[in-house]
Amino acid sequence: MKGAMGDLMQQAQKMQAELQKAQEEIAQRTVQGEAGAGLVTVTMNGRHDVSAVHVDPSVLTEEKEMLEDLLAAAGNDAGRKVEASNQEAMRKVAGGMPLPAGFKFPFS
Repeated sequence: MKGAMGDLMQQAQKMQAELQKAQEEIAQRTVQGEAGAGLVTVTMNGRHDVSAVHVDPSVLTEEKEMLEDLLAAAGNDAGRKVEASNQEAMRKVAGGMPLPAGFKFPFS
């Protein structure tokens, strides 16, 4: 029985190490969300931190509300892409096991 428990503990430690490595890799990934056919882009990392925002100068002549809507849409697009990328990375760590919708792994 001790051997089986030891094997189980080793497997758990290995999985924990793989999970931590995957989380670090996810945090470094970047995605780009866009709105208005690319007139506004938002670059975001795997931790949902925004690292860059680009607004095409032609949009600056539009009404304030339109620019706000484009910024929100680009941010939402980037957020959805981050979630999809994170889920795919975690699926690989989980050995292809499907993860429940909305399941989030904690980041350290």
